[in-house]
Amino acid sequence: MSQDDSFSHSPASTPKTADSQTAGSGETEENPFSEEREQHTPKHKREREEAAQIAERQGLSSVTVYSIVRQEGIEELSRPVQSLWWSGVAAGIGITTSVFAEAILHNGLEGHPYRALLESLGYTVGFVLVILSRLQLFTENTLTVILPLLNNFSVARVGIAARLWAVVFVANLVGAAATMAVTLYFGTTSAENIEAMLVISREYAEHSGWEAMWLGVPAGFFIAVLVWMLPSSRGFEILTIMLFTFLIAAGGLTHVIAGSAEAFLLVFNAEMGLFAAIFTLILPTLVGNVLGGTFLFALLAYAQVEEEL
Repeated sequence: MSQDDSFSHSPASTPKTADSQTAGSGETEENPFSEEREQHTPKHKREREEAAQIAERQGLSSVTVYSIVRQEGIEELSRPVQSLWWSGVAAGIGITTSVFAEAILHNGLEGHPYRALLESLGYTVGFVLVILSRLQLFTENTLTVILPLLNNFSVARVGIAARLWAVVFVANLVGAAATMAVTLYFGTTSAENIEAMLVISREYAEHSGWEAMWLGVPAGFFIAVLVWMLPSSRGFEILTIMLFTFLIAAGGLTHVIAGSAEAFLLVFNAEMGLFAAIFTLILPTLVGNVLGGTFLFALLAYAQVEEEL
């Protein structure tokens, strides 16, 4: 069986048993996350009901939140590459909604003294779309796929996590680039909106690589915090997402996927070279987001619960 097959599971997300993985194909390469995923799946209705009753009566503890986010990471690490790829492409397409919504507010608030601040609300739209649609956004995975590694580290697990990162990151870039090309060349929105999108994108292009990286650190931290808080935000998910992504936009911070959409728009408009876009903006921002999401928040989140596991 190929390596990709070791990640597959049924459409209903029910973990496969060892027999179903090996039937008719002899020995297979086991996914190191599959058994762990099965162990953490509630098996009895009574257990699920008790867990729901407890959650309703008290706030989620740090250990509970850790377990929820970690389980999400295990599920993502168990998915086939093809599923990750298309979900990542969809996320790249969806995140461009942030630039589009900002452009609409930019035009609508012309002359308003707080236009720059208010248009930052538009930036939140793409993140609401992507996160609530359960699409694969790279910066979310700086936390979710790292927690299972910290709990049970192995070289094989590092390889699987690195593969997920690579697939999702490239897929996000492809989706964002394709959408910006279609928007610019086929005029899927008005000329006024496209011009506003270019104005907004030029602000990102003003950063040096060093600035893009360091502005990406708090942005990566905020996205990881957002992912950590979502299990405790039932009924208020949209508000939570808007709060932290608004901070990224209003604070002039850099997000690698949303920023890549802006960079690609400038490339397609012949205002920036592809090399400069990738190596001056996108990759430095990537480093900053990983530093903030993984090396700051993920490690701190794990450290606070390690002795309680």
